[in-house]
Amino acid sequence: MVGRTEDDVNHRVARLISPHIAQSGIRMVRPSSFRWGVLPGLLAATALTLVLAPPVHAAAPGSCDGQVPEQPFIPWADPSSYVLVPNGTVEQGARWNLKGGATRVSGNESHYVHDLADASSLSLPPGSSATTALMCVDVEHPTLRLVARNSGLALSSLLVEVLFEDATGHKRAAPIGTYVGTSSWQPTAPLAVVANLFTLLPGTHDDVAFRFTPMDGGNWSIDDVYVDPFRHG
Repeated sequence: MVGRTEDDVNHRVARLISPHIAQSGIRMVRPSSFRWGVLPGLLAATALTLVLAPPVHAAAPGSCDGQVPEQPFIPWADPSSYVLVPNGTVEQGARWNLKGGATRVSGNESHYVHDLADASSLSLPPGSSATTALMCVDVEHPTLRLVARNSGLALSSLLVEVLFEDATGHKRAAPIGTYVGTSSWQPTAPLAVVANLFTLLPGTHDDVAFRFTPMDGGNWSIDDVYVDPFRHG
């Protein structure tokens, strides 16, 4: 990396990690029926990997053009602007990779955070998974939020992973957190997509996908999946 020493990069990474950790604990608006958690050791392991890893080839500078921002979570005291993941409203049959019985079903989440005319959601029974299509995100403060419910075992969780390509061109899946919810539709707490820091530096962007997997007997439904790729607010 021209013009930067290894110490410069390490100090910059440390500054980048701190806001993500702060957002995951202090600034989050957490609906009482949802509990947010980071898998044990993930943040520490991510930070260690970032500081010790050799220099990587970041994506070309630029922006994620063409995305339409919304403010879907204002009723829950979250004024941030978000963009839908590809077919995040599940109103079309395409753009999701569904496995193990995951399917698009009739019936929208009950808050209609995107549009009152919406009429579909994703059903994720035990053993299933749903993966979004690739989308552009910016490293500065990427955040994920959706509406979900769990009609399965009460303490079962929904695992959220980010899928990305590392500096060597290998495809990776990194867990970024879990959700625990109730049988009624509720917005999840915002989830910081820390794993993007594996490959990106400020001012760059990249394509990632997100995978949702019920754990421990969970029978989940998800809808209106959003990412805040810029987090200016």
